[in-house]
Amino acid sequence: MTRTLIQGATVITMDRQGVLPRADLLVTGDTITEIAPTIVADDAERIDATGCIVIPGLVNAHMHTWQTALRGVAANWTLPEYFRKMHAGLATVFTPEDLHIATLVGALNQLNCGTTTLVDWCHNNRTPAHNDAAIAALLESGIRAAFFHGTPKPDPKPGETPFWELPHPRAEVERLLREHQGRDLLSVHAAVLGPHYSTLEVAQHDFRMARELGVIASLHQGGGPARTPGGWLALEQEGLLGEQINIVHGHALDDAQLARFCELGMSFSAAAESEMSQGHGHPLTGRLRKLGRAPSLGVDLESVLSGDMLTQARVALGIQRSLDNVAFREAEGSIPPTSTITADEALAWVTVQGARMLRQEHRIGSLAAGKQADLVLIRADLINMQPLHDPVAAVVFQASLANIDSVMVAGRWKKRAGELVGVDLAPRLAALQASGRKIVAALGLK
Repeated sequence: MTRTLIQGATVITMDRQGVLPRADLLVTGDTITEIAPTIVADDAERIDATGCIVIPGLVNAHMHTWQTALRGVAANWTLPEYFRKMHAGLATVFTPEDLHIATLVGALNQLNCGTTTLVDWCHNNRTPAHNDAAIAALLESGIRAAFFHGTPKPDPKPGETPFWELPHPRAEVERLLREHQGRDLLSVHAAVLGPHYSTLEVAQHDFRMARELGVIASLHQGGGPARTPGGWLALEQEGLLGEQINIVHGHALDDAQLARFCELGMSFSAAAESEMSQGHGHPLTGRLRKLGRAPSLGVDLESVLSGDMLTQARVALGIQRSLDNVAFREAEGSIPPTSTITADEALAWVTVQGARMLRQEHRIGSLAAGKQADLVLIRADLINMQPLHDPVAAVVFQASLANIDSVMVAGRWKKRAGELVGVDLAPRLAALQASGRKIVAALGLK
């Protein structure tokens, strides 16, 4: 069994050990076996991490990875444009091969940026072959992945049943569970429509399905008028809500609903930069904090913005601080005496909270003996991070892709010394470019 000893780093555990100014970390197989000021392990590969900060692998709690070949295409679209041009347009011409290359390169980029766990919310999968292609890409990439099986959203043709009246295809979810659930680095869940985007009958079916299959049901909430006003109340009265439900965005929820949903143990995933860009509204961060809860964060759309999760933490933190500062000034007539949110909280949104959203906090999201060895080495000795006074603040506010030196998933290096390990990028990028050009040309977009 391989052993790796990372020596002399500043270790941000996001666990009860807190921040260790100088420590060693021992990995045995796929597991962290010890974190201590000094560790002796003569049989281990030694990694000199002097000048580095070690953090838990980042968790991207919501991304439509199938859009990687369309980077920048939707950068100037609002949400209605996105629905019309993406779901009713570009999405309709994707082949399984398009889904495969987009998911593969998107997952590799997540590793490159320090993300070790990706929630792939796949809702452009009109055939089983599309699902198989996406899952094959996730497995090939070597990232820890949660595949959330969704459903396409085209405009209905004459005589067709619209997507919002179609129950989630349970048989396909069951097939994917039989074939893939239980893999070390892959889990399968359901990306359902929810009451905002479907009929009540469909939402009832989908929530029951998720509960019976023991999977997480994740759904978008907000963005335009709800198809089922009052749907949440009906679902709540039927006892279909609980910790297996994950709400993405959540802007249409009123304060009373949000409080009840928190009490029921439901989780919330924000995509702050995407939400602010496309017109959803302000992220739920502050409203959740008032209820003693916190969001996980996701990139959402690489067709709009960057895939870097540290950027998402920074943006979400900045937006909520701004909202809090404005509210204080309006109430008190002065600048607040101190910030409402710390950098520690923001880093938790992209580590601990992402793990909780997936119900995997016992395995990932923090660094401790017995947990999976998912971690990132950040070079803090580069010009943009020196001098180092507060390691957590430096990671959240100063670190960039240039500082992501090495990435480990389940004890295996996926990036070392600034380069992805064992990946021939050139042919994959060429295939991604060809796919993107073909898709855009098919719809006549420039």
